[in-house]
Amino acid sequence: MRIMAINGSPRKKWNTASLLGQALDGAKGRGAEVELVHLYDLDFKGCVSCFECKRIGGKNYGHCAVKDALTPVLERAAAADGLVVGTPVYFGAETGETRSFLERLCFPYLTYTPGYAAIFPRKIPTALVYTMNIPETALPQWGYDIFMERMRGVMARTFGACELLLATDTMQFDDYGKYLSTVWDAAAKRKRHKEVFPADCAKAFALGERLTEPVPAA
Repeated sequence: MRIMAINGSPRKKWNTASLLGQALDGAKGRGAEVELVHLYDLDFKGCVSCFECKRIGGKNYGHCAVKDALTPVLERAAAADGLVVGTPVYFGAETGETRSFLERLCFPYLTYTPGYAAIFPRKIPTALVYTMNIPETALPQWGYDIFMERMRGVMARTFGACELLLATDTMQFDDYGKYLSTVWDAAAKRKRHKEVFPADCAKAFALGERLTEPVPAA
């Protein structure tokens, strides 16, 4: 069994990457082989709207036709037994690299048929991990719950199942005094990171364990 994690953050040792690392540790504890990919290390684009993945009888039907540094990652993701994608929230959405990855990952499997049925050949467990500065109580106010649930639904329709893990009100800097960031209470951020983020990591570890379990039959 192989579980793959995709880090859509430019930071390799901060909130998103830490949660993904915990998820992989959880999967590894269940005997899975694991892999972590940092999208910001790769040179790639999002969907280029060529529609070759939907050309009937075409050589790229059901597969992204674009060839770049993301191509082998998509191939490994398609062969994985579980997939978790992590991203911070930038301007009310996934990072640009994460969004480009998700376009290339999911769109080839979506069909323009009634119900937009997916043609991914198996059902595998997947998850989306989102980290963000705003508190959980503010998610509806900013519409975060809507965009995250929309993407969760796309992943579930494509692969058979998808969980959401949210880490809210996260600490953005080691030293808030170095940056113009007076909208936040630095002491409160540090306190929450010390007291709450370990619980988020524990949730991520348990998520990784669940990713080793098969998707129940519908």
